[in-house]
Amino acid sequence: MALNPKIFKAYDIRGVYQKDLDEEGMEKIIRAIFTFFSKKLNKNNFTVGLGYDMRLSSPSLFKVAKNVFIEAGATVINLDLISTPSFYFAVSKYHYNAGVQITASHNPKEYAGLKFVLNTPQGLLKIGKPTGMQEIKQMAIKGVKISKSQPGTVIKKTGIVQDEIKNALHYFDNPSIKPFKIVADPANGMGAIYIQKLAKYLPIKLVKMNFDLDGSFPAHQADPMQPENLVDLQKRVLEEKADLGLAPDGDGDRLFIIDEKGKVVTPSIITSILAQELLKKYPGSKVIVDQKYYLTTKKHVEANGGELLISRTGHAYVTQLMNQTQAILGGEGSAHYFYREIGGAESQVMTIVGLLKMLSEQNKPLSEVADSFKVSYESGDMNFVIENVEPVLAMLRNDYAKGELSTLDGVAIDFPDWRLTARSSNTEPLLRVTVESKNPQLTRQKAVEITKKVLYHGGKLKTGGH
Repeated sequence: MALNPKIFKAYDIRGVYQKDLDEEGMEKIIRAIFTFFSKKLNKNNFTVGLGYDMRLSSPSLFKVAKNVFIEAGATVINLDLISTPSFYFAVSKYHYNAGVQITASHNPKEYAGLKFVLNTPQGLLKIGKPTGMQEIKQMAIKGVKISKSQPGTVIKKTGIVQDEIKNALHYFDNPSIKPFKIVADPANGMGAIYIQKLAKYLPIKLVKMNFDLDGSFPAHQADPMQPENLVDLQKRVLEEKADLGLAPDGDGDRLFIIDEKGKVVTPSIITSILAQELLKKYPGSKVIVDQKYYLTTKKHVEANGGELLISRTGHAYVTQLMNQTQAILGGEGSAHYFYREIGGAESQVMTIVGLLKMLSEQNKPLSEVADSFKVSYESGDMNFVIENVEPVLAMLRNDYAKGELSTLDGVAIDFPDWRLTARSSNTEPLLRVTVESKNPQLTRQKAVEITKKVLYHGGKLKTGGH
C-alpha cells in the first residue's frame, strides 16, 4: 500500500489504519526514522525507547518498528504498553538517544500513528514540521535502504511509572498530601495506568470510570476537548461528592481537571497554580503558554517574580521553546503541561502531584482555589470549517487594525480590555478563533461579533470541542 503523504502532520504521524497507514507503510516510516536518527546521532547502534498505546493496531505496528530497528543495528529498549508522558519520562531520565511511541493520541479508534523524539543536551527534541518531519516524509515515500550491520538487541524496561511517580514526589519536595476522593475517566486510554499507580502512592480514594484499556473506545472517544466526553465524569464527581475529576486523553498527554462542583477548571488556571508553586522553588524562572489565552497566567507569573513567554500553539513548538529558553514550566490551552524536569515534555503525573500539593497546603476546595486565580473569561475554541483561511485572517487584521498585532501563529490582536486569536489548524481545514477579556459580557459580545464576520466570509461553524 502506498503511503498517504497527508499522514505526516505538524507534530506527529497520524492516519486511518489500513487506509493511510499499515504494517508495510510503518516499515518504510521506521526505516526513514532510523536513517534520520542515525544521521543526527552519527551512529547506528544508538538506544531507542520504543512504546505503544492500547489501540487495536498498535501491537502489530510496534512489532514492525522493533524488527526494523533491530535489523538496522539499534538497541531497542522495550517500554511496552505505556502512556506518552511516561514514554517521554523514560527517554529523558534513562538517557536513551531517541524514542518512538506508537500512538494516534486522542483520534478516533480507526486511526494509528506515532510520535518520536531525539534526546539532546538541551532536552527532548520532538520531531515535527520545523525539526525534520519533511525530511522523514520524503525518505519514507521514496524508500530508503539500510546498510547491513550487526543486528541490534532488545532490552525490556520495567518499573517506569513507579520511577516517574517517585521523581514527581521528589521534585515537589515529597509533599504531605491530604486524603482526596478523585473520580477519573481515562476513556479506556493510557492515562489509566499512571492514575491507578499514583493512587497507590498517595492517600487517594479513586473512583474509576472506563479504566480497562480498550482501543475500540466503548464508552466515548478519548478526547476531553469535546465537552460531550466530559459530561458523565462531571455528573459522577457530583454524585460521589468527590474533590475533583481527571480526564486524560487517549495517550495520556493532555489532562482536563474538573472541580468538586462539576465545572472544568481552565488550563490557564491550572498553569497559573503550577507556576506559583514552581516559582517559589525556582524564583525568576520563565513560564511558557501558547497565545490563545494568557491574561490569567501572565498576572500570576509576573506577580510571583517570573517571566511569561508566548509560544506558537502545538506541543512540539512549546517543547522546542522550553528547551531554547530553559523555561521551568509550560501550559497549553489544550491541557498539555510541560516541565523542564522532563526534558521540556509533558508529565501529567507532575501536574496531579503539584495540584494536590497546592490543595493540601491551602486546605480549600478546588473551585475556591480556581476562583482566586481567575483573571479572564475565555470564549473556548470557536472552530470554523473553511478551505482558505487567509482572506479571513486579512479581514480580521483590517477590521481590528487599532489593536496590537502579533503574527507569531496566525493572528493575535490585543486591545486594552480584550484580545482575540485566529489561526489555521495544522491538521484540518479549520480556522480556530478564541476571545479573552476580563469581563464575561465583553467576551461573549466579541465572540458573537467575530463569529458573524467569519460566517459572512464563508466559514461554517463546527460544533463539538476539538
